[in-house]
Amino acid sequence: MNEVDITGAVCPVPLAHNEQIVMGHGAGGKMAHDLINKVFLPTFDNPALGAGDDGAVLSLPAGRLVVSIDSHVVFPLFFAGGDIGRLAVCGTVNDVAVMGATPLYLTAGFILEEGLPLETLRRVVESMKQAADEAGVKIVSGDTKVVERGKGDGIYVSTSGVGILPEGRQISGRRAEAGDAVILSGFMGDHGIAVLAARGELGFETGVQSDCAPLNHLIAAALAASENIHVLRDPTRGGVATTLNEIAKQSGVCITLHETSLPVRPAVASTCEMLGFDPLYIANEGKVLVLVPRIDAEKVLAAMRATEYGADAVLIGEISAAPQGRVLMKTAFGSTRVVDMLAGEMLPRIC
Repeated sequence: MNEVDITGAVCPVPLAHNEQIVMGHGAGGKMAHDLINKVFLPTFDNPALGAGDDGAVLSLPAGRLVVSIDSHVVFPLFFAGGDIGRLAVCGTVNDVAVMGATPLYLTAGFILEEGLPLETLRRVVESMKQAADEAGVKIVSGDTKVVERGKGDGIYVSTSGVGILPEGRQISGRRAEAGDAVILSGFMGDHGIAVLAARGELGFETGVQSDCAPLNHLIAAALAASENIHVLRDPTRGGVATTLNEIAKQSGVCITLHETSLPVRPAVASTCEMLGFDPLYIANEGKVLVLVPRIDAEKVLAAMRATEYGADAVLIGEISAAPQGRVLMKTAFGSTRVVDMLAGEMLPRIC
């Protein structure tokens, strides 16, 4: 028998002996299975995920299906009050919840860059688990891919969500009406300023933490207080101003804000003033806008304020029939100005 030289042969490196993501973790072989079995499955453990099939088989209660998807590319990955994992779960939970639905299940796709420390991945995955538990949802399916070093910025996370919308409930940006009150669940701009501070670009500490949070329980409380809520929307990229412009155009109404009622933390206000930003356009990840007939506004406010993430809820404006598709601001000086949609990019890579 001829001798075979195996000195150059390379075997897959066991996960336990490799503390960084390597290309083999995305190849579908033993290393990929080790990554799934030692990082993802123990953390997200549930019967649907544990079955190990290409898809999750789910039992759904009666009602209409609501599905949403979002991708997350925030830099840096960790910031005061959150991280890309919490952001991924909360963002999709909130997108389902603002449709008036009860979020039930999530899927998660991970794009990992070669060289990412496994400890970083574990922290992100554990954060996702904690956020999912807080929201009361399960992560039931997922996927992992690995890209070459320098082509993935560490980690990207894409999540999709499934929820159930009760028959008869209609929540849409097209349903705003003249006479509605505009309620905001708390302070504007916390997330955007927290991420900017985490990049070390300010040269000073702000003490501001991201508002990143699952809002489904807050939204459920508001819906329980009034069956007449017309619009729910989370003002993420583009902030409150851009979101309200979208609603005004969808419904063909005019939304008037009161400058003196807008909630902004002093640290956010001073940072924005220094940098030339407007808090109305800064991203939020734990706030919801509620448009409801004025007659129901006080009881909705009371219900929101009784929840963890709605304690600072405030009425910030009202809706009239004209001029259609406009957002206006009654300023502290008594004048009126137009609040337009964000034209470009204020803060890149924010969520």
